[in-house]
Amino acid sequence: MILIDKNTKVMVQGATGKMGSSHLKRMLAYGTKIVAGVTPGKGGTEVHGVPVYDSVKETVEKTGATTSVIFVPPYLALDAGLEALDAGVELICLITEGIPPQDTAKLVAAVKEKGAKLVGPNCPGVITPGQCLIGILPGQIFSAGKVGMISRSGTLTYEIALALTDAGLGQSTCVGVGGDPIKGMGYQELLQMFNDDKDTEVIVLIGEIGGNAEEVAAEFIKNNIKKPVVGFIAGVTAPPGKRMGHAGAIISGGKGTAESKIAAFKENGIHVALTPSEVAQMVAKAVPQLVKA
Repeated sequence: MILIDKNTKVMVQGATGKMGSSHLKRMLAYGTKIVAGVTPGKGGTEVHGVPVYDSVKETVEKTGATTSVIFVPPYLALDAGLEALDAGVELICLITEGIPPQDTAKLVAAVKEKGAKLVGPNCPGVITPGQCLIGILPGQIFSAGKVGMISRSGTLTYEIALALTDAGLGQSTCVGVGGDPIKGMGYQELLQMFNDDKDTEVIVLIGEIGGNAEEVAAEFIKNNIKKPVVGFIAGVTAPPGKRMGHAGAIISGGKGTAESKIAAFKENGIHVALTPSEVAQMVAKAVPQLVKA
């Protein structure tokens, strides 16, 4: 497993809002150690039995929280992230979508300067099945095991995780990196973490059209990753010139197409699934010892 486990102490920034409150309840029910909520002006109240504080600094001092999941409107996201960093938070999971790119760029730079980690923005979150769920992932479809997952697409994360679970292939940790062109943790950093993780034996990489992150990751895998990798690229049937939902799904100069990404995967020794349902089949072939009887 990487990033989070059963001992991770999590705070929810924006805990008193509709989204924050709803998903705080779900994360609590899953077993995540939610130690506090943070909403300026709401200190001293509670959300689903969890104490709410006015600031992240106070929260860290009183609870020892090391991780924050952020559910605030786009215009508040940068300030929320910077407040978490200033308080010494080690991992930020930024769920919010629609954040101005310049704000994300500033936050990413601050994260690097502090030596912290950022998952997102515009992402579903992170889960180490059976131990800790952070974000909006549907915990019931995941199961504990040895498959590490990295994905740009929330919906495909769910579909493929369920297929893996149904095939008896549990997951070590699943990370939704988000679909924005500017983001925190990317493929290379997470691939290396899974490669070094004793609890992960195979890695699933879920990409989509737009940008060149998958092509770059393919070369990184060839040169650095020792464990088998199964890849899937969404958007094979997208009409040329069609604008897709994700802000990062932009094709230019022949790069970023599904065909170029699949070709890069194959050239660099990555097992390529052509449909989401094939991913579980290819994982089973790559590491048959993982399939539960």
